[in-house]
Amino acid sequence: MNHFETNLNKNKANYVPLTPLSFLERAKDIYPNYEALVYEDRKYTWSDIYKRVTKFASALEKIGVSKGDTVSFLAFNTPEIFEAHYSVPMTGAVLNTINIRLDANTISYILNHSDAKVLVVDRQLHIEVKKALNKLDKKIIIIDINDQFADQSKLEKIGELEYESFLKTGDDDYKWKMPDDEWQAISLSYTSGTTGNPKGVVYHHRGSYLMSTGSAVAWNMPNRLNFLTVVPMFHCNGWCYPWTVPMLNGRTICLRNIDIKKIFQLIDEYDITHFGGAPIVLNMITGAPESEKKKLKQKVHVLTAGAPPPSIIFKKMKTLGFEVMHVYGLTETYGHVTQCAWNNEWNELDEDKQNEIKARQGVRYPNLEGATIMDPETMKEVPKDGKTMGEIMLRGNVVMKGYFKDKVATEKAMAGGWFHSGDLAVIHPDGYVKIQDRSKDIIISGGENISSIEIENTLAKHPSVSIAAVVAKPDEKWGEVPCAFIEMVKDKPVSEKDLIDFCKETLAGFKVPKQVVFCELPKTSTGKIQKFELRKKF
Repeated sequence: MNHFETNLNKNKANYVPLTPLSFLERAKDIYPNYEALVYEDRKYTWSDIYKRVTKFASALEKIGVSKGDTVSFLAFNTPEIFEAHYSVPMTGAVLNTINIRLDANTISYILNHSDAKVLVVDRQLHIEVKKALNKLDKKIIIIDINDQFADQSKLEKIGELEYESFLKTGDDDYKWKMPDDEWQAISLSYTSGTTGNPKGVVYHHRGSYLMSTGSAVAWNMPNRLNFLTVVPMFHCNGWCYPWTVPMLNGRTICLRNIDIKKIFQLIDEYDITHFGGAPIVLNMITGAPESEKKKLKQKVHVLTAGAPPPSIIFKKMKTLGFEVMHVYGLTETYGHVTQCAWNNEWNELDEDKQNEIKARQGVRYPNLEGATIMDPETMKEVPKDGKTMGEIMLRGNVVMKGYFKDKVATEKAMAGGWFHSGDLAVIHPDGYVKIQDRSKDIIISGGENISSIEIENTLAKHPSVSIAAVVAKPDEKWGEVPCAFIEMVKDKPVSEKDLIDFCKETLAGFKVPKQVVFCELPKTSTGKIQKFELRKKF
């Protein structure tokens, strides 16, 4: 008999489901009058935000939103999407943040597939969203965001409701719903993955809580920090920082659009201490004209993730006063789960070698239980020689619940008790991981995942295209961009411009190939395209 298990049971005194929603309640109770959220002239304390999110949650409940429903947001980095990380799950519903750069077809697919009951949307997105709504199987409730700091005077209304007016219909004394189980879904994020249709990634309250605490430890984040929202909050829930920062009584400064001059201004005005950004943002910062730069008053800590950054970017950022840490993760892992954690002995190395190390994807976060490189066929670890390639495998509480309505894809992704990232890498003798290549279907451009299959399927619809293969082409600005290799149908000539224009008709701008090469495609004896041969051309 195990005496430690006898009559020692979970009860309300010793067990409460983990949820990041509790961070906001604590901030409201302890720091009610601290400035918490800033967007242009809009400034809110923790008390203000708590009142706003509970009223919005109450208003949602009054129109029929309840546990397990999906509430979608198509919004820029403004207070509304920050608040959604609390208001929506406070009803027991699931928050679905959608990429604002997507085309109408993809938006409509996500709204249909997610069973969205409500869509909250910024009016600037009215053109694509109205097209998307016309393709829906059913009617959903639309709530417009009217942003006074964006010129929306000439923009059409999308819905009958407006965010601020709708919020006022909620009750002041609303009691939010604690999840019954920490495994309960909190959010739904769609990723292109390796297929044309995006897959819905489901996060739970436990994972979101653990990502928030793990991020603070891994990045050595202090209390009272000033955080700038450069990473879109629609992307992996802003790497979970809308939950992390309130835990630390930090202040969140909202940045609607990527504007380098504005970034320097906000850093200066609000004493920004931390922000995250894709390598392209770092390139834009280091390449900005001197007239847009401001001398930093203090060190600014930066996380970068996305297409592996060139080592030179770390040197350029350090020169300006930024300290950059390289991290790696996926939508399926709540954002970043490995970091290039620094060892003091590396300070003795020359600068080039230091920057080369900083470009590694590194080691597991403290909230991740396992990160290694395996042969996906044998599920055995590859030698730690910095040469033998395998697939990055991850395991822990910050791996998604699974893909929404896709049991087959979920089981495949979790085969053998590890999450299969699809990214090829080596592991060095010191245990630090370095990506060598992306899985063949994924192109990461400016931090956005692009499916090569989706582009190939589009190109294949053109009457002059016999076979199309799309691979990533290195790009100084975006990290990677799509490049298409085409075998033409005989007697049906077509130009590069014709095909690019054809893609623009149905694909989001960032998915359109930036170059088209006409050639005979390299194939195996069974007719499979050898994409690695195409990549060699770059």
